[in-house]
Amino acid sequence: MKTLNFNNKKFALLGNSTNGKVDTDTIFIYKQKGNLVTADYHGGSIKYGKIIALLNKDKLDMLYQCLTTDNQLKAGKAIANITVTENQKIKLSLDWEWLNGNKTSGKSEYIEL
Repeated sequence: MKTLNFNNKKFALLGNSTNGKVDTDTIFIYKQKGNLVTADYHGGSIKYGKIIALLNKDKLDMLYQCLTTDNQLKAGKAIANITVTENQKIKLSLDWEWLNGNKTSGKSEYIEL
């Protein structure tokens, strides 16, 4: 896999588990400095969210937190498997888990816009 660059890339949801908070109106804006990857996200059911991640080859080890539009403060962790589509867009396939509240887990997929 070629060297990945997340800097100034935007992502949107392709699919999410029912216990996830992000929806198709949520947009993620990523930044990268070396192996440090961060993102701000908002829209849909999310007032504001933040991701901090460590890039390791074809995976992102992520921690995230958000405030939802119904004022729930949520935090979680995820491992994102990174692939590149035929049209050279980055796709993220996440296995995630909430660290507060009901502490459930799920899967979601995101695509570079």
